[in-house]
Amino acid sequence: MAAVKMYTTQVCPYCIRAKSLLKQRGVDQIEEIRIDLDPVQRNEMMALTGRRTVPQIFIGDTHVGGCDDLMALDQRGGLQALLQA
Repeated sequence: MAAVKMYTTQVCPYCIRAKSLLKQRGVDQIEEIRIDLDPVQRNEMMALTGRRTVPQIFIGDTHVGGCDDLMALDQRGGLQALLQA
């Protein structure tokens, strides 16, 4: 299974929803980078993605985007394929 990295904050409901969907799809480990605890990480996230909002989700080397992007990918049937790559 591909590695999953997610930029998050503690109180973000979209982060919680995204983590829940990933766990439902068999992801047992998510590298979580808390940008509310480390402003340097927020700057890194913005440089990588061009976005300021969380979550920002990476599966392997692919930037999936935020929670809505992850949900849409799953609805199109692409999430499992990306996780298995």
